[in-house]
Amino acid sequence: MTADRATDAPGTDRSGHGRSPWSIVLGAALAVAFVGFIALGVWQLQRMAWKQALIERVDARVAAEPVAPPPRAAWAGVSEEGDAYRRVVLSGRFVDAPEVRTQAVTALGAGHWVMTPLRTDGGDIVLVNRGFVPQGAEAAPPPAGAVTITGLLRISEPVGGFLRHNDPAAGRWYSRDVAAIARAHALPAADVAPYFVDAFSTAGHGVATDARWPRAGMTVVRFRDSHLSYALTWFGMALLTAFATWRLVVSGRRFRQDRRPRGDFHHAGAIPHR
Repeated sequence: MTADRATDAPGTDRSGHGRSPWSIVLGAALAVAFVGFIALGVWQLQRMAWKQALIERVDARVAAEPVAPPPRAAWAGVSEEGDAYRRVVLSGRFVDAPEVRTQAVTALGAGHWVMTPLRTDGGDIVLVNRGFVPQGAEAAPPPAGAVTITGLLRISEPVGGFLRHNDPAAGRWYSRDVAAIARAHALPAADVAPYFVDAFSTAGHGVATDARWPRAGMTVVRFRDSHLSYALTWFGMALLTAFATWRLVVSGRRFRQDRRPRGDFHHAGAIPHR
């Protein structure tokens, strides 16, 4: 008569103990984290490709010869992706309206951008950022005659500043919200372009060449591209998660081996002791 060979049930070791529920939960959490970190790393690589394409596109626009800004018939299609930072040239006369100062921080310190509406030769109204004025400094008035503006086309900024909202009634502006500025100064909405122009230069009659402020041409065209470092960080987290999972598996095996009883194996054909 031979003793039956013992068999292990699924999920148990030879001591009859199953895997710890906590180890199963931890293993599942590590697997989810690994997949999540890989997905975040891939997403950052995709963002990097998008950002590099954007930088190339903007660099090409800034270096190109200036063109006429989008006419009224094309205003509905103006977008950040398709038109931002396009180099443009427009001619007209500044409108007799109060200037608007929007908060700005430049290489010269804190101050404001001076926004003045321009009536183009075609009858449209375009807000022109005539340049930077430091806090407390006076700005020269806009030229009274015909002018030609060369600058960069920028898209309206309706969301306000960081944690700050425009207060038109109090004259506090933290972003260059074209529509809100037009309403605040009773400019005809149908005539106001949905973009503004950061001036490089202003040429024409009545220009005060000795005026220090506003200082034009201070637009900074620079895009932060840290997506590669972010991607490497996420992939590194995925590797650490994989290592932690491997350590969990190895430790679990050693723990189960250490808990196995010693000397209780019954070999086939052995006569049990009475």
